[in-house]
Amino acid sequence: MYLIGLTGNIATGKSSMMTMLSELGAEVVDADRLSHEVIQPGESGYLKVIEAFGNDMVQSDGSIDRRLLGEIVFRDGDRLRVLEQIVHPLVAERIAERLQNATKPIVVLEAIKLYEAGLAALCNEVWVVTSPKELQLARLRETRGMTRAAAKTRIDAQPPQQEKVKRANVVIKNTGTLDDLRQKVEAEWARVQQKQPAPP
Repeated sequence: MYLIGLTGNIATGKSSMMTMLSELGAEVVDADRLSHEVIQPGESGYLKVIEAFGNDMVQSDGSIDRRLLGEIVFRDGDRLRVLEQIVHPLVAERIAERLQNATKPIVVLEAIKLYEAGLAALCNEVWVVTSPKELQLARLRETRGMTRAAAKTRIDAQPPQQEKVKRANVVIKNTGTLDDLRQKVEAEWARVQQKQPAPP
């Protein structure tokens, strides 16, 4: 198995890249989706989040209000660390299971906290996708209906993009259309495929 770590800050294009890589034939593991799974009712992180953040987190259907939780943790770094201490170990377990059961030769692990959670050490190479801040703001407002102030709070709560860029093997600048991004992804995919042994 050849493991590609894919990371980047919020609204830079990670999900779009992950979809493209899946279409090209990679097996994808989405750490963000796993972080949502582990706090669902009946899952191991559910009661821990309620205990740490209160019953106000619980919606009428019993699920945790992730929008409210996000508003709290992205305004307060200490609260964000509390949430990460609950979620990160549980997500790491799920990632290990997915990687152990992977069936394709190239696997992409997408995680916004790839470096911070120590996951980059598992990867053969790391791709970082970047975008200008104004584009990030526009995407958050368009896709998530955020105000500019709320979007700016989310972006500013994350480490500078440059910190990830310094440690990356591949940097993809997502400043144009989806077709532009696809061309860049396909070029890197072709390079990685050349490293794979030919099928018997």
